[in-house]
Amino acid sequence: MSYAVDRRGFLRVAGAGAAALGLGPALASCGSNQQSGTVTLTWWDYFTLDNFQPAFARLISDIESNVDVRIERRTFPFADLERQLTLGAVSGDLPDIAIVDNVSMNSLGGSGLLADLTERVEEWGQADKYYEGPWAGCQVDGRTLGLPNNSNCLALYYNAGLLDAEGVRPPTTWDELAAAAQRLTSGNRFGLALSAIRTEEGVFQFLPFLWQAGGDLNTFATHGATALSFLDDLVAKGSLSEQCVGWTQQDVNTRFLTQRAAMQINGPWQLPTIRPSNVEYGVVALPRDKEAATCLGGENWVVMESSQNQDKAWEVLEYAQRPSVLVPYLVALGNLPARKDLASAGTWASDPALRLFLSQLPLARPRQYGPRYADASTAIAEAEQAVLTGTAAPSAAARSAAAKIDKALEGR
Repeated sequence: MSYAVDRRGFLRVAGAGAAALGLGPALASCGSNQQSGTVTLTWWDYFTLDNFQPAFARLISDIESNVDVRIERRTFPFADLERQLTLGAVSGDLPDIAIVDNVSMNSLGGSGLLADLTERVEEWGQADKYYEGPWAGCQVDGRTLGLPNNSNCLALYYNAGLLDAEGVRPPTTWDELAAAAQRLTSGNRFGLALSAIRTEEGVFQFLPFLWQAGGDLNTFATHGATALSFLDDLVAKGSLSEQCVGWTQQDVNTRFLTQRAAMQINGPWQLPTIRPSNVEYGVVALPRDKEAATCLGGENWVVMESSQNQDKAWEVLEYAQRPSVLVPYLVALGNLPARKDLASAGTWASDPALRLFLSQLPLARPRQYGPRYADASTAIAEAEQAVLTGTAAPSAAARSAAAKIDKALEGR
């Protein structure tokens, strides 16, 4: 995403709030109405910035002209949408269609709020057009609960001028990354910048290290310790600032643009600010350890179970995924496609940096860990903060976090 929000700030909500109160989907009121042949559908999203509005206006006008619907769109701040959907399960105020962050599928997917699209998707026959990671991000308990509309992931940006001056090649492994970061550190410039803030934004950046070490959440005590140790060593050697525990991904990019960081871990949404800068940059895949990995971001389009117009809502989703509709929309928003059959269709086909990000989507992993992922995410963030601020050793922090993570995963 290219929008200036706390991109992966994770809002801990009770996704099953309606179920906890004994309210099933049948008790939730419909979010739309029927008017003389044209169905009115309500649509919620979090794309609030002014620069997004022309793209959405064109898309909605196109949909209304071709699907015979009227769209009533409502926007919320990024951090509020999931909470509003949860509250709507109680109040009955829910949309027909929502565009949600893909990590929200953890809490929303098991809440009964989302319509099961499995049979519609099977009849549609387009599932094999999508990259595996984005498609997996819409699967909950073997059912398809949404369509991945766009995708992004993380990669390593580097300042080509600084690397050339120091005779450093873009790193491809952890050892090379550590060596390059140390070589490029000078004065008030750190070799590497990344976000380790105590939110999902920081966890989004940490998880690739865990996966690259060969682990996952269920092996955090060992592989989490390996990942934490690697980052701790970068801080100890002065290659990575301890202040990264307070940096958002936007803060990281600012340090890269001002040449206070020779390399940064970040996503394609930063390119609109990097391209016009004076920084000569390049982008490579995240350096690997035992294996290559990156973290999947992006949005999913979902239909609410409470909608009384699910047929029309599905028509909207299907129409918006047609290449002739989807490509102009993604280009306008600066997003990458979740559909692999569109790899050569947009601006990403000719832009070297975007092509690099696109090439990493097959490796990008969704954060699909069940309804209590928020608890696991908090444990990871706390462990990273403790290690990088020197208040806990990596092994001890990993063991403590693992106990909390295991407890959260038991609720899957």
